[in-house]
Amino acid sequence: MVEIERKFLVKSEAFKEEAFKQTRISQGFLNTNKERTVRVRLKGEHGFITVKGISSKNGVSRFEWEKEIPKVEAEALLELCEPSIIDKTRYEIKKGNHIFEVDEFYGENSGLIVAEIELNSENETYIKPDWLGVEVTGDVRYYNSLLSKQPFKSWNKEL
Repeated sequence: MVEIERKFLVKSEAFKEEAFKQTRISQGFLNTNKERTVRVRLKGEHGFITVKGISSKNGVSRFEWEKEIPKVEAEALLELCEPSIIDKTRYEIKKGNHIFEVDEFYGENSGLIVAEIELNSENETYIKPDWLGVEVTGDVRYYNSLLSKQPFKSWNKEL
């Protein structure tokens, strides 16, 4: 139940040509405490509830528990979430033995595109696609829970 993940900015839309799947996602947060985040997600026709723990010092790993729930329950829970629902499309791209999940955000986070890769260990090697940009693993500004409170469009643009 430990998630090991690296996160990157994306420097071009070339990933769209390589995607084998894309899914619209709406997600909200019942709790955004950094020590325990509770997320509700609609991913296509499926609902999920997820609990995440505090990240390691380097931001690469943290506790994660997720359970699929009926779509109707996820829709009801989204109504109870803290303000600002995240809206995005997730593209899945296979590179070697891994799958990159690339999220293109909309609304107040429009203009932000972030790629994530889940690994089996913090030092596992992987193939880096040409469209992969700067690593932002551990930068809490890119956590969806923070993007719901401090959207990308409100940042002072230093990127």
